Amino acid sequence: MNIELPVFAGIISSTIFASSMLPMLMKVNKTRNVESFSLSHLLLSNVGNIIHSVYVFSLPPGPIWLLHTFYLVTMGLMLLWYVMWVHKPHRDATA
Repeated sequence: MNIELPVFAGIISSTIFASSMLPMLMKVNKTRNVESFSLSHLLLSNVGNIIHSVYVFSLPPGPIWLLHTFYLVTMGLMLLWYVMWVHKPHRDATA
């Protein structure tokens, strides 16, 4: 299999970027602590990702599709978690 250098670089960089988000997502899922999130950032990121999808998915399939899909899913998940957990009081471990 002969992969061109730009495609190989795209695969490697997509893997690195996606891997950098996973520890944060796992920690937030475990702790349910979304206090460090900014609602305006999450909203703007999701709107930007949705609009950017028009461009990305007009390109030939490749690593950018996978990376952008990952960003769509993770930013959507972070917004969902924020909406679900921001108004709920944290449980007291001693209660």
